[in-house]
Amino acid sequence: MRIRVSRTGGFAGIARHGEIDTSGRADAPEWEALAEAALAAGRDAPPAGVPDGFRYGITVDGRTVHCADPRLTEAQRTLITRVLKEGA
Repeated sequence: MRIRVSRTGGFAGIARHGEIDTSGRADAPEWEALAEAALAAGRDAPPAGVPDGFRYGITVDGRTVHCADPRLTEAQRTLITRVLKEGA
């Protein structure tokens, strides 16, 4: 499973991207469960968000959903943080 996170917005407006490929990883089931939960709570169109807040696009195997601060689910927040930290 390929998981990609894009972050835009914020005070400085700097975009960040990260990507993880779970194939061959020992922790792949954990990543995949987290990704499925994050997708289930996402929206097909970008939400309004708040001024200077971050907006996110989460793409898993070609399917993209959108979410924004401060209305992230725990699964979305965890997935976004991990992908942006560990992803290339």
